[in-house]
Amino acid sequence: MAGQKFSLIALRAFILEGMHLAHLRLRDFRNYARLDVDFAPGFHLLLGDNAQGKTNILEAIYLIATLRSFRGVGGAQMVRHGQKGYFVGGKVVGQGEHDTKMYWSSRERSLSLDAQPVRKLTDYLGVLRTVVFCTEDLQLVKGVARARRRFLDLLVSQTYPAYLPLLQRYTRALRSRNALLKHPGSDAAALEGFSHELVKAGEEIIRLRRELAPKFSPLARLAYRRISSDAEELRLDYQPSVKQDFAVELAQSRHREAAYRSTLVGPHRDDLQLLLNERSAAQFGSEGQKRTLAIALKLAQAEYLTGLHGSAPVLLIDDIMGELDAKRRNGFLPLLERSEQSRGQVFMTATAESWPQETGRELHRWRVKEGSLLIDN
Repeated sequence: MAGQKFSLIALRAFILEGMHLAHLRLRDFRNYARLDVDFAPGFHLLLGDNAQGKTNILEAIYLIATLRSFRGVGGAQMVRHGQKGYFVGGKVVGQGEHDTKMYWSSRERSLSLDAQPVRKLTDYLGVLRTVVFCTEDLQLVKGVARARRRFLDLLVSQTYPAYLPLLQRYTRALRSRNALLKHPGSDAAALEGFSHELVKAGEEIIRLRRELAPKFSPLARLAYRRISSDAEELRLDYQPSVKQDFAVELAQSRHREAAYRSTLVGPHRDDLQLLLNERSAAQFGSEGQKRTLAIALKLAQAEYLTGLHGSAPVLLIDDIMGELDAKRRNGFLPLLERSEQSRGQVFMTATAESWPQETGRELHRWRVKEGSLLIDN
């Protein structure tokens, strides 16, 4: 399909009756004082100049799905200037219909699903599934290992609902253990207790990450080949910090821990190595190759979730199309096709100049200006 004009007809396999966000409600979120808008399934183009609020819409949708911003900021940065807190609510249609509401301020936080307070994250996560494509994705390739671990963790949590609480357990044990290591001679029994908790949660995290890698890797390789027109061969190599036995290796590292005053072994030090023709993409890849690889990882994430859940996640594409050359766009856009059974919803932001004409005109066009959203006919 490379070189073929892309139209929304080509998205029919993707946008049938899958999960979609039917309504979005914002109060004092970013530059939106008040917004109530209905969205149909299908392809939504948000057009407008820079700094008008296009990305803020995508951020709000992602927040509903994951309870965090893809920009890597905290709640305070999402509150409209001069206000105390923000409200984000949505109506999600998928297998049934769900209403979500969240409020955040420095003194108060609340989250509800279908008018009931959310007690456990596992009861909430998965109500809306999204995959976001944005310029920050380059950090998956160029950035430190933490960015790739977060990507793995997000993918596993979208696969296995109990993963996030497991990760939180591990993180709490790690912080407590590191606090003790910073004070030599502190309670040895407490250190042993946190070590036990660390190993128990950590072994399960490693197992789930290890199981994900061979399922996800072929999808990433295929996505990269399509976008790059078979230019290079991609290989993903999960590299756990623990080689064989977490408890044994943690005990063996105790002497070094005393010097560094920090836990040196465990899944908090894992990495996902990205290789192009068996060479490190971060070290040897060109900017174009790195950008292509970042997009391929996200496309593979969407493919994986679609296959796993039987319906496509909502795609949030934040002004990246204008940064791609025609060849890479032709490789990227046809990958939005899905089976007749898993159509969903796509939101794409663009300025008038970066709007890729290949995507045709059969879409919902919105004009975004100074925190307002209007149908653009």
